[in-house]
Amino acid sequence: MDTLPDQLLWEILWRVEKTTDRNSLSLVCKRLHELDSAERQYLRVGCGLDPASEALNSLCNRFPNLTKVEIVYSGWMSKLGKQLDDQGLLVLSNNCPSLTDLTLSYCTFITDLGLSYLASCSKLSSLKLNFTPRISGCGVLSLVVGCKKLTLLHLIRCMNVSSAEWLDYLGKLQTLEDLTIKNCRAIGEGDLIKLGPTWRKLKHLQFEVDANYRYMKLYDRLAVDRWQKQWFPCENMVELSLVNCIISSGRGLTCVLGKCKNLEKVHLDMCVGLRDSDIVGLAQKAKGLRSLSLRVPSDFSLPLLMNNPLRLTDESLKAVAVNCSMLESVRISFSDGEFPSFSSFTLDGILTLIRRCPVRELSLDHVYSFSDLGMESLCSSNCLESLELVKCQEVSDEGLQYVAQFPHLRVLRLVKCLGVTDDGLNPLVGTYKLDLLAVEDCPHISQRGVQGAARSVSFKQDLSWMY
Repeated sequence: MDTLPDQLLWEILWRVEKTTDRNSLSLVCKRLHELDSAERQYLRVGCGLDPASEALNSLCNRFPNLTKVEIVYSGWMSKLGKQLDDQGLLVLSNNCPSLTDLTLSYCTFITDLGLSYLASCSKLSSLKLNFTPRISGCGVLSLVVGCKKLTLLHLIRCMNVSSAEWLDYLGKLQTLEDLTIKNCRAIGEGDLIKLGPTWRKLKHLQFEVDANYRYMKLYDRLAVDRWQKQWFPCENMVELSLVNCIISSGRGLTCVLGKCKNLEKVHLDMCVGLRDSDIVGLAQKAKGLRSLSLRVPSDFSLPLLMNNPLRLTDESLKAVAVNCSMLESVRISFSDGEFPSFSSFTLDGILTLIRRCPVRELSLDHVYSFSDLGMESLCSSNCLESLELVKCQEVSDEGLQYVAQFPHLRVLRLVKCLGVTDDGLNPLVGTYKLDLLAVEDCPHISQRGVQGAARSVSFKQDLSWMY
């Protein structure tokens, strides 16, 4: 081992991906141990790190060139020892000069003081905080002021973080490219306007409101009308995800939808107040759109701020069909409260989208307008490779048998569909046309019925959802 050149040993180390295997390999000889210590750039710690600060200090001394660190306490209990606290982050900031990427997950002992220590990590460009309940907006502000190279910030279930000054500061800094805010109850849609000029730099935005918290509260028209208009363009935005958001015409997030000319992926889930005009504006601007996911709220989930029931119609789908010629992935879903007669999208609207766009992946969830006629129409789709049907109860064995005639379909997923049985899969048995057939919780399809219907078969059945 001592005669091997360093370059060859480096190659060996690089090919060992699992941390446990790397640890074992480093124990083979002193030379491998030294090379691994100098080369190791990624470290993940959490439960079992005890005493936490001392153990982390030892690890940082052994691996001086760490660039990415994940501290995860998922499943932690007091008997596993004390969690890493603010002192641990001080150790990290003092011993990891090359740190660029940090994740803190379920770190319930870390406070604003700990984040202030990280402000000295001048190279930090990525920070992910997942359920760090003791951190507030003040802590986030102290960090973003010190870490001026921050391009990615994810805040998930940080209950005490309000928008305050840190969003304003990030807006002026104009370095942020990826922002995720999920279930942070003190941050609302109207606060995002504080990003100001940073909207020009953002490439990825995910904003999700806690649905349980949202619908327990009454949102009146006055509160929404106080939202400002967003004047800055979003020409670099490629991915946008909005979940449980309130959309107000001409204000707040609505302004963003019509300004993303380079948008490739959009996910709009239970966005109350979303209108056809919003989707039309998005489609006309984002002509390079590749992925569209829409989950539509039912009439019964609309909050009281709406004077009249609002829903998307075929006008939205047809606008996308006309303007987005590169669309490859489509997911349409209705909430559980939707009744068949209330469906916003008709079969004609869905088929128009599929016929005019090169859709390779199609997922329909609770879409009662999609029936055997729709399955027959898909026989003419030359691009469709993956189809998922979830609770599409109007599709029967007659429609399912058309799958054998789909020219390029490779993947079929059936979930909680009541109208299909083993008979619908019979034309596929022995043909091995499909690479994958996944059947989940369909009461009239048996495990025997799926055998031989695809090269790879997945079968699960839990019928508790029916009762």
